Amino acid sequence: MITCLALPLFLVVACAAAQFEGYHGYEDLDAYKYKAIPHQSLDEHHEEYDVDYHAHPKYSFDYSVKDPHTGDNKEHWETRDGDKVKGSYTLIETDGTKRVVEYEADDKNGFNAIVHKIGTPVEHPIEHPVEHPVKHKPVKAFEPNYHHEFSNQGFDDGFVPIVGYEH
Repeated sequence: MITCLALPLFLVVACAAAQFEGYHGYEDLDAYKYKAIPHQSLDEHHEEYDVDYHAHPKYSFDYSVKDPHTGDNKEHWETRDGDKVKGSYTLIETDGTKRVVEYEADDKNGFNAIVHKIGTPVEHPIEHPVEHPVKHKPVKAFEPNYHHEFSNQGFDDGFVPIVGYEH
């Protein structure tokens, strides 16, 4: 009996000792043998990386989408010259109207937009599926199934095991 208890204990101790065999701390790890590489200082920058953050911003772009499959139909254009931005975008609303937004922004007047709504809204009737009555089979009410064999077995008053209960 003592051998049966001592053998598993011996195996646990032997496995634990085997894990730490030859352990000398973190000094032996290769990661701690390398020195950190110093980065270049900011004084030693190259001319090819100079960026003028105060340059005069100037750009222009436009795009449009006309997808007959999804019904997505929109356009957008914008130009910027310094602090003055001007643009316009259009899109088709869900009610069928076309929204056109023309906007301008500058450092004196801020952002100003004019919104136009073109067309007459069309209401789409919401179709609700007709619900058909679901026919269910009649469900039999649960009735406890007490067996007479339990009545004379010395159970406390009020306790009767339920037989036939399903989860």
